[in-house]
Amino acid sequence: MPTKKLVIVESPAKARTIAQYLGDGYEVQASVGHIRDLIDVKDLPPELKKGSVGKFSIDVENGFEPYYVVSDSKKKTVTELKRALKDADELYLATDEDREGEAIAWHLLEVLKPKVPVKRMVFHEITKDAIQAAERNTREIDTALVDAQETRRILDRLFGFEISPVLWRKVAPKLSAGRVQSAALRLVVDRERERLAFVSASYWDLVAEFTPTDAEQAFSARLVRLEGKRVAQGGDFDDTGRLKADAVTLDERAADLLVDALRADTASFAVKSLETKPYSRRPAAPFTTSTLQQEASRKLRLSARITMSLAQSLYENGYITYMRTDSTTLSQQAIEAARKQAVSLYGADSIPEKPRVYASKSKNAQEAHEAIRPSGDVFRTPAEVASQLRGDEFKLYDLIWKRTVASQMADAKGSTATVTIAADGGEGAHADFTASGTVITFRGYQAAYEEGRDEVRNASDEASAKLPPLEEGHALGLAELEAKGHETTPPPRYTEASLVKALEELGIGRPSTYASIISTIIDRGYVTPRGQALVPSWIAFSVIRLLEDHFGDLVEYDFTAEMEDDLDKIAGGEADRVDWLSQFYFGGGEHPGLREVVENLGDIDARAVNSIVIDDGITLRVGKYGPYLEVEDGTDTPRRVNVPDDLAPDELTPAKARELIEAPVATDRVLGVNPATGKTIVAKDGRYGPYVTELEPEPEAPAEELVVDPTTGEVSDAKPKKRPAKKAAAVKPRTASLFKTMDPATVDLETALQLLDLPRTVGEDPESGEPITAQNGRYGPYLKKGTDSRSLESEDQIFTIELPAALEIFAQPKYGARRPSSALKEFDADPTSGKPIRIRDGRFGPYVTDGVTNATIPRGESVESVDFDRAVQLLVDKRAKGPAKKPAAKRPAAKRPAAKKKA
Repeated sequence: MPTKKLVIVESPAKARTIAQYLGDGYEVQASVGHIRDLIDVKDLPPELKKGSVGKFSIDVENGFEPYYVVSDSKKKTVTELKRALKDADELYLATDEDREGEAIAWHLLEVLKPKVPVKRMVFHEITKDAIQAAERNTREIDTALVDAQETRRILDRLFGFEISPVLWRKVAPKLSAGRVQSAALRLVVDRERERLAFVSASYWDLVAEFTPTDAEQAFSARLVRLEGKRVAQGGDFDDTGRLKADAVTLDERAADLLVDALRADTASFAVKSLETKPYSRRPAAPFTTSTLQQEASRKLRLSARITMSLAQSLYENGYITYMRTDSTTLSQQAIEAARKQAVSLYGADSIPEKPRVYASKSKNAQEAHEAIRPSGDVFRTPAEVASQLRGDEFKLYDLIWKRTVASQMADAKGSTATVTIAADGGEGAHADFTASGTVITFRGYQAAYEEGRDEVRNASDEASAKLPPLEEGHALGLAELEAKGHETTPPPRYTEASLVKALEELGIGRPSTYASIISTIIDRGYVTPRGQALVPSWIAFSVIRLLEDHFGDLVEYDFTAEMEDDLDKIAGGEADRVDWLSQFYFGGGEHPGLREVVENLGDIDARAVNSIVIDDGITLRVGKYGPYLEVEDGTDTPRRVNVPDDLAPDELTPAKARELIEAPVATDRVLGVNPATGKTIVAKDGRYGPYVTELEPEPEAPAEELVVDPTTGEVSDAKPKKRPAKKAAAVKPRTASLFKTMDPATVDLETALQLLDLPRTVGEDPESGEPITAQNGRYGPYLKKGTDSRSLESEDQIFTIELPAALEIFAQPKYGARRPSSALKEFDADPTSGKPIRIRDGRFGPYVTDGVTNATIPRGESVESVDFDRAVQLLVDKRAKGPAKKPAAKRPAAKRPAAKKKA
């Protein structure tokens, strides 16, 4: 009887690809990621909530034993896996070959409790040869890798559960702190602090166009020395605007005088020196996870999260090798494949005599065997996969292919020439200009690929020119001469690419976590992307200030990096997870334990944490509803001024703060009186946008009660008593938000009354007799009939649509093509539900839907970048997560016993 082998992988896409390589006798199933995790503390059994497990769902007193449960969304998956295992003779755990994949395999083993032989199957690319070789060369589960993953998971929960509540109390609710997330956020905030403290310096220089007397080709050169002294450039100033080098600074007047002197007929120009050097440049190493994220950000404008999602899809469908790796090494077959393709596409001289070998920069490059490259022993060219891959997936494959092939190609060669021109304009005007130019005589790897670069400060200072043939002593003619003014630039904000680079250089986190780190600080509202730049919010300043003041060690870059090294030691079997967690939480080493730090925090001045002095008498405060300026004006109650949401922290200079303070305050605009009620209608600008409201009249003053002498019955001279007014229920005034097309400065009384009277009754359904109303809601304008609703195309239709048009809309299927679609994008039918996929704009941003499942498009990912395959993947991921958990019902408050009456 033939045997049946059950193979379990993480994702359905991976399962489909592997199944076709294993053939008959194998059943391939997907766990869809982790099947269990730490239980939510609120869901712990009652008997455990008061013990050592109750605070974290981790028994901190007994070996930091975690309390795991199968996730609600994975119970069905586990049932299906157990059913498949009943008919199997062998179990192959084929999850990814890293800590997370090893932990998934271990959890599967713990939950499924197989009674058949179990084998751990690992591979780094999904090709027929690789899968079949992995099936023949299995191993045991690496418990050290599992321990490292579990330690990280426990560490992150201890960190978050101890520190986040402090942020809730002292900064704002729903904030979070994370071991690596907080260190990354500190980098972004520190850079913004540098920009806030930065003082610009002004300097001038000259740019000339010279022409050899015997040639027509002009070239540009920049002033570098005046009277033998170097002329200051941007890099010669520090961040306070002071000159830090021995150089002469030109102002506008001095630059103009020099221009006049050098333009004089008596001025002369000649080649003072000419220096030529050979130029050679090596190709960049093949991609690691980190460098892939950096290049995809620079060249394709993709976020780290999108890059990893696309790379995951390419890997699971057999196009590239495993995408989580610190290694720059290529296998022998990959080197041969790259060299052969380079020769066939770019010629025999495009490769060096010997293959290139790259040393990994990461000392812990241990979680995968190879760099990221096209899969197989013969790479598929971008042209060969163009019909199979779409959009950003194709662009990313193209980038990986080019980088891999270029890494085995020859150096680019040429020569660099630097020419110095002596300019003599008379007394006080003896100057030197220089120009440099590089001539590439052999492109080498640059025929395939050239690495991108991050933003460089004061890049305008660099001059490059294409130089004509020159010789020392040759006279030159002056074609153009211009004085140029410059301002030094502050340190550039981090982009996703430069932040990933900084995290890697500091040893914070691991490349496989960078995408989730950046996504977290963006999703939490700590950081907002502005183009490619990452701009921190003011609340991020408050969070980092509190952490620096009271949890200093935990956000120190070196300390965070040391923790990563310790996790690597646990993964390598060199350290014990329980000993390490005990030292981290309870203390005993060089640093105090986390519990001790939290228990001895003392008083934290929340007002000080949330305050930043902008100028004398002006303080920025982070409040419940966002940042505002508090202005001391000599009164008991300081004045408050809102700070615009789109104003970056470094843009709130003292001058800008004064401008905001002195700006005229928007006043309520009276539109008129409602003829039906006699109440005044006013247009206002509120925290949630402009609106109109109907003012309620002021309550009448309470009647005065005369004081009467009880003996004589005469009215007393005493001051009349005020009869206490009966407390009436406060009447809430009617309000209505303006449409997006309306302006509070121009809206009229008629329109305001229409808004206040919403919802508008369009008519009655002749069949059911139910009224049909037109109204505005959280998700836009719509029609309502009983419990049924239909979206309208624009807000204006609320006032204009008539009954026949409304009935026609209700006659169409709710999700059918009843009118021109309001979708941002439309695709073919989803392979799972069979319904058309659309991208719509919702309350929380654009989302993908098939009418049954809705999946939010991740922040940082544009609607334009989402193609059919990406939309399908988002829906698959959303279904895998299962429905959102409903909040637990609140327990009724316990009744207090009635107080005993005294005898």
